[in-house]
Amino acid sequence: MQTPAEPAYPAHWEADVVLRDGGTARVRPITPEDADRLVAFYEQVSDESKYYRFFAPYPRLSDRDVRRFTHHDYVDRVGLAATVRGEIIATVRYDRIDDDGRPAHATQEPGQAEVAFLVQDSHQGRGLASALLEHIGAVARERGIRRFLAEVLPANNKMIKVFTDAGYSQRRSFEDGSVHLTLDIEPTEASLAVMHAREQRAESRSVQRLLAPASVAVVGVSRTSGGAGRTVLESLRSAGFTGRTYAVNHALDGALDLGGAAAFRSVRDVPETVDLAVVAVPAGQVASVVDACGEHGVQGLVVLSAAFTREGQRELVRHARSYGMRVIGPNALGVINTAPAVRLNATPSPHMPRHGRVGLFTQSGAIGIALLEGLHRRGAGLSTFVSAGNRADVSGNDVLQFWDEDPGTDVALMYLESIGNPRKFTRLAKRISVRKPVVVVKGARHSGSAPPPGHAAPASRTPAATVSALLRQAGVITVDTVTEQVDAGALLAFQPLPAGPRVALLGNTESLTLLTHDACLTDGLRPLPTHDLTTAATADDFHDAVREVLADSQTDAVLVTAVPGVGEMSVDALADALAGSAAGSGKPLAVVHLAIPGLDEALAERSVPGYPAPERAVRALAHAVRHAGWRREAQQPGRVPQLAVDEAAAARLMEHATHGDHAPTGAPRDPAAQVAGRGERPSPAVVTEPERHRSLPLGPARTAELLGHYGIPVQPALPARSADDAVAAARRLGYPVALKTTAPHLRHRADLGGVRLDVASKHQLRRAYTELTDSLGGAAELRPVVQAMAPRGVDTVIRAAVDPSVGAVLSFGLAGAPSELLGDTAHRLVPATDREVQELVRSLRAAPLLFGWRGAQPVDTAALENLLLRVSRLLDDHPQIVAVDLEPVVVAPLGLTVLGAAVRVAEGLPRGDLGRRTLPAY
Repeated sequence: MQTPAEPAYPAHWEADVVLRDGGTARVRPITPEDADRLVAFYEQVSDESKYYRFFAPYPRLSDRDVRRFTHHDYVDRVGLAATVRGEIIATVRYDRIDDDGRPAHATQEPGQAEVAFLVQDSHQGRGLASALLEHIGAVARERGIRRFLAEVLPANNKMIKVFTDAGYSQRRSFEDGSVHLTLDIEPTEASLAVMHAREQRAESRSVQRLLAPASVAVVGVSRTSGGAGRTVLESLRSAGFTGRTYAVNHALDGALDLGGAAAFRSVRDVPETVDLAVVAVPAGQVASVVDACGEHGVQGLVVLSAAFTREGQRELVRHARSYGMRVIGPNALGVINTAPAVRLNATPSPHMPRHGRVGLFTQSGAIGIALLEGLHRRGAGLSTFVSAGNRADVSGNDVLQFWDEDPGTDVALMYLESIGNPRKFTRLAKRISVRKPVVVVKGARHSGSAPPPGHAAPASRTPAATVSALLRQAGVITVDTVTEQVDAGALLAFQPLPAGPRVALLGNTESLTLLTHDACLTDGLRPLPTHDLTTAATADDFHDAVREVLADSQTDAVLVTAVPGVGEMSVDALADALAGSAAGSGKPLAVVHLAIPGLDEALAERSVPGYPAPERAVRALAHAVRHAGWRREAQQPGRVPQLAVDEAAAARLMEHATHGDHAPTGAPRDPAAQVAGRGERPSPAVVTEPERHRSLPLGPARTAELLGHYGIPVQPALPARSADDAVAAARRLGYPVALKTTAPHLRHRADLGGVRLDVASKHQLRRAYTELTDSLGGAAELRPVVQAMAPRGVDTVIRAAVDPSVGAVLSFGLAGAPSELLGDTAHRLVPATDREVQELVRSLRAAPLLFGWRGAQPVDTAALENLLLRVSRLLDDHPQIVAVDLEPVVVAPLGLTVLGAAVRVAEGLPRGDLGRRTLPAY
């Protein structure tokens, strides 16, 4: 049972991390129960490493040392350990100190601590110290520490490099024979870039180990034909896997061969290291297989087994990661790598796709098979394929990291039913899409943002439409069906991106060409005048016509339509003519054809995409045009401008709002007391992180003050508890005024009669007050207020909110029921750039109302964009703010007025990508 003196165990510091070599380790706080593990760890560290750590020979830890290194208050003294198989392989600790180097308390200034590492020699070079520095830095910032001090011997080059390569602002000096380093551990652009680069290399390597193994063991191979395990073994052999293959069946009674592979009763019995294990046994037997694989040093698992509960999946992943392994699955179809040096087909599908440049990730095995078949029919070869099933561990984010640096992949196709970390996904996709198109079709879009049954990812509160909008902003090509995905993938894999939307149309059938013309207009392309070659056209006629339009500087792309002609023309001749005419033009060509058997295959062999309907070809080309436009814009992404704001004053207000209201003014906060008070569990106590972030509304006065610090004035609204109060308020504000209720059920509902505008005198005001209270209820219920009239303009709504999975999102729309009913709202991630807020304003369907629709005077969009930037900056500066609502914002021809504002706050969590690297724990 926890005693008052016992500090609560901060369970939210626990995390799984991917290391530089692709393996995993568990990072967690050190506890008194780690005494024996710490001694065993220290015994395996070399004398040289011990000397570097303690600056003197230190062969063993004393009992006093062990106690000091395992007993922490988790505020002023913190120790973290990295473990594999339950054993410690590296440690890091900090001790808070004052300017004289003496122990300090959290209530003292400055916030600094001394930090030191120790890594077991056999695990050095895996990036453990770098990962632990990220985690101890995040812990320190949570505990109010802003600076690390480290003392390192000059010969300890590896540890000096860990500190100097971290990207933090730092100072270095040489004193008393040692290097003294001071690191400011607030995240910087450089430190975030370093963290993301390390994350990318590690996660890419972890997937690469799964896709290019030197040896594979299939666990669960039956002694007769049939069954998933036996089928996977046959797929490996028929694909010509270049590595070594082993079969495992725990019921073997002496057989040395199964399906042409060496057979064993357990992975433990395989005489060499196994890189990848494909697990095809009942769910109840998987845990014992994981133990056998982990103890034998297997690097990763593909789990085909199904029928796991969510808790069973979590336990599977925890179990595998404890051995340093990653998991694809469960309920996975498997993995494929067509590279000639690998030729891996670890799926039950016997067909090995042709080698190509398209990467494919899918959560559904059935959809995966359909996509593989669709790509095969279109002649689009595959580079790699990952079917992640329930995606309990390896996710689309991991595979994107691999494709980012894979020279064999030019186009990424993804079928996703859930996105566990949309913010990270958009960050990765934005980086990759600049060079490689990413085409996503999302299933389960209308299931209330909940993942399909059995999937490990948590439900997201973010509407699917918002997620799709954010994906498109990141350069992701979003499509509605897998057919559309294959269509787009074939064009992107075969053809260059178009320079613009101008499309030349030609063919030997006027009717099909006209249908293609109409489809272009529907999808936002600009079709040029059509060229009818007539049904008598020969292959040479097609060749010359295509060459001519491609040479025209007004042409960005060409769509050819073809039907059987009146003369004899072989499909090979037509395919040669079309492919030859477009070679070297740098402009895309696609073909729409009807009733010409064999032309699909002939075109595919020549890298020309063919389509059986004009709508499909045009839709694929439209995706390519929009993606090319996004790439051009991405070269000039805009900037987050400097704004005149009082961030310090706002921070003080936020500190008081989230903590000061619950303690005497001026009373120091005791972090140790906070830790001990945040929930507990028997031995040790646990801090449950999400529970301490419930949001509360700021009062009207504080809301106006906070927004004022960011240059956002809010029109004052004076309470009117009686008609006399209303008249007095109007006298202060000046006529004309507005009288309106603030009751929640009537707020912003002028259609219900809760608003009276342009009240010009006290007599009109008294009459309006009486009508309001007589028809809608008493003043206590309605809570009337009086506000000065704003200049006439367009009523708009600006909102910003924080979703745990997506981050802070800025939203904009016009006020009123039509916009709400049509969902005409645009979104951008925070922080938004000047370019992004310009696009935000103009992306609404109702945007013409802002720019002088039907002769109206245009409103001040420059002031509107400035306001959006200020709201974005406000949320980005203050993690405590979880929601901002400005409604309505009246944008006039000159200037704007914020008539209503609401802010919700909570104790801030680290937001976005500023925290430590960690694998998700679903």
